[in-house]
Amino acid sequence: MDQTERGEARIQRRISIRKALDTKIGQYKAPFHQLRISYGMNKGKTYTKEEDRFLTCMLHKLGFDKAYVNDESRQCIRNSPQFSFHWFFRSRTAVELQRRCNALITLIGRENMKPEEKEKAEKKKRGSKPSTQKRKMDGAPDGRGRKKKLKL
Repeated sequence: MDQTERGEARIQRRISIRKALDTKIGQYKAPFHQLRISYGMNKGKTYTKEEDRFLTCMLHKLGFDKAYVNDESRQCIRNSPQFSFHWFFRSRTAVELQRRCNALITLIGRENMKPEEKEKAEKKKRGSKPSTQKRKMDGAPDGRGRKKKLKL
């Protein structure tokens, strides 16, 4: 029974990703030129907006859940004249492109979340982080077994 639920959750996730990609691409008349992705605070420095836009459009065009979508998108990148001098982008492996596509899917999924779902995700994110800073009490022994000197 547990395996069935996991399979159904996986199917629901694929459906939600497909809907998110459809709505994102459907917002623009020319998505290869106009598509905007809100990165939030962590954009990263390796991929440009143009490259991310191309990857997102190719995911939508080829179908993100196909088996060899990353190999096909890699081939499209190499054949595309707009990236003829982008050596970094052209030299990426299928695994690296898959990693970037997964990150883009996550960003698009966050954009399409309803406000209630965003609040739940933020609360879950904040609640799951354990406190990493340990505070030593005044007068407690330091790492060498001696009592800590108090500054006055």
